[in-house]
Amino acid sequence: MMKCLITHRLLFWALLIGTVVAITVMPWGWQQLRAQQPVADVLRVYNWDTYIDPDVLTTFQEKYNVEIIYQTYGSNEELYSRIQSGNTNYDLIFPTDYMVEAMANEGLLAELNLQHIPNLRHLDPAFLNPTYDPGNRYSLPYQWGTLGIGYNLEVIGQEIDSWTAMFTPQYAGKIAWMDDTRYTIGAVLMFLGYDPNTQDMQQINQARDFLIQQKATIAAFAPDTGQELLNQGEVDLAFEWNGDMLQVMQENPDLRYTIPQEGSIIWIDNMAIPRGAPHQRLAEQFINFLLEPRVSARISNFVRYGSPNQTARESELINPSDLNNPSIYPPLDMFARLKSLKDVGNSRFLYEQAWKAVKTKISELEQNIP
Repeated sequence: MMKCLITHRLLFWALLIGTVVAITVMPWGWQQLRAQQPVADVLRVYNWDTYIDPDVLTTFQEKYNVEIIYQTYGSNEELYSRIQSGNTNYDLIFPTDYMVEAMANEGLLAELNLQHIPNLRHLDPAFLNPTYDPGNRYSLPYQWGTLGIGYNLEVIGQEIDSWTAMFTPQYAGKIAWMDDTRYTIGAVLMFLGYDPNTQDMQQINQARDFLIQQKATIAAFAPDTGQELLNQGEVDLAFEWNGDMLQVMQENPDLRYTIPQEGSIIWIDNMAIPRGAPHQRLAEQFINFLLEPRVSARISNFVRYGSPNQTARESELINPSDLNNPSIYPPLDMFARLKSLKDVGNSRFLYEQAWKAVKTKISELEQNIP
């Protein structure tokens, strides 16, 4: 989800000055400096890109003498494909609500031992026992947020509050959509007045055709990097996560984020353990650590997403400016226009076929441009 750090930032973890240090290059280009000392366990974490305060990882490693191998993905489909293929050895993953349901139904997730996670008492009851995972058998909430439109106010010249802007010829070639099947098609379905969870083939194909017709306006289908394209001036509007936009807005005062008045998608990312994970007990210990109010608040303050940790919010550990920011915690009247995605069962193949057709057709049109 997901879920933007300054992508070129390097993180150096230095432990025990004066000892011999071994260097491990992390998958996203960070460097981890760890002292050469016996490590009891290795925890393999697979999370959304730019979705945790790196110091949180360092603290856990030092406190419990654990090595964390941290890898990232850019969409739920990428996560699903990786876990379904097997032989990943991941201990902890972060699927979004509808993907938790889908993976649980396919037997891809291990049941949590909630007795090993006493810090779940800090979670807001509103986030527990969700419809996508009754009884929290397989997951616990990590962060939540919305999808909307990021844009450059200086270039656009006016505030935006409607999906219409994403289909306006005036911004031709300067609009980025997510390279994400359910979210992008879901947003288009909502614009067309349909349910983003529809299983009606005609409605899904109508969204497909409508998106193909917008080819001239589309600059890119971005793999969770739309906010960077926007920040760098390569596009003027981007369909993006609220937290990713808020992070780049700290660097660029010309950028804005809006939830369209027609409504948008709300989501909850979750902590879950793949079936057969080699270190399930350690993964549950890490989940419990992440649910400590101060740790949870540290993450939310860093990634700029909504926190499901009620104790962290009520103890004023969350930045007050974020708690009062409607882009992070939308007002009640906006909640009525937000919808979450659901597992659509076998109908997901209709979405996959539609998405493949969109990308194939647009690619063909690009190749035919003289």
